[in-house]
Amino acid sequence: MSDHSRATLAEAIRIAEEEDGSLTVLHINLYQNGKQVTRSQLKSEVESTFGHLPNARYSVRRGLLVEESILEEIAADDTDMVVIGKKQASRWRRMIRRITDDPDVETYLRERVNCRIVAVSPGV
Repeated sequence: MSDHSRATLAEAIRIAEEEDGSLTVLHINLYQNGKQVTRSQLKSEVESTFGHLPNARYSVRRGLLVEESILEEIAADDTDMVVIGKKQASRWRRMIRRITDDPDVETYLRERVNCRIVAVSPGV
């Protein structure tokens, strides 16, 4: 888990605890990466860093585009909020620029979902 991923997840955990909500930790195995993380590997990594999270569930999806996989998870889980990392958003923006005219994934998600989007900056 990268430092930025830890910071993003720490913020998501903080928000879930503050709002007495449940947490879905989502990892997306991108087809083009070839790396495959399992749900049990994701859970183990998160718990080794943050300890047991009583109101958390872990989800792993496969997809070509991260934002489409996020949209699928939001639709399946009736999500109230999405916490993403700014660093991750920048990587998505570069990918989207190659495919579409929309360079801003944060805006892409905001226009398509009925939930709060929180983007965590590096170093938070």
